[in-house]
Amino acid sequence: MRTKVTMNNSDLADTIAAAHGLSKADARKAVDSVFAAITDAAAKGEEVSLNGFGKFKVKNSPAREGRNPSTGATIQIAASNKLTFAAAKAVKDKLNG
Repeated sequence: MRTKVTMNNSDLADTIAAAHGLSKADARKAVDSVFAAITDAAAKGEEVSLNGFGKFKVKNSPAREGRNPSTGATIQIAASNKLTFAAAKAVKDKLNG
């Protein structure tokens, strides 16, 4: 059984710093810049496609009715945009053996 391990931004920056001989601060700036670029593109409604990794897409979730689980009352859930990710075949293959 696999234990759950979480990698955060600092861990990712540390891995990149070690792999490329960068300072941790420079690697952290690079990681933050990549995520900022993806966020900015998504905010404009653009799709971000990273070859060999996957695609980030913005999907619209329309307004709908829902139920408050504690009271059972009907509530209105506002429309919103969601950022979705679809892994590339190479990533799926690596995950599954």
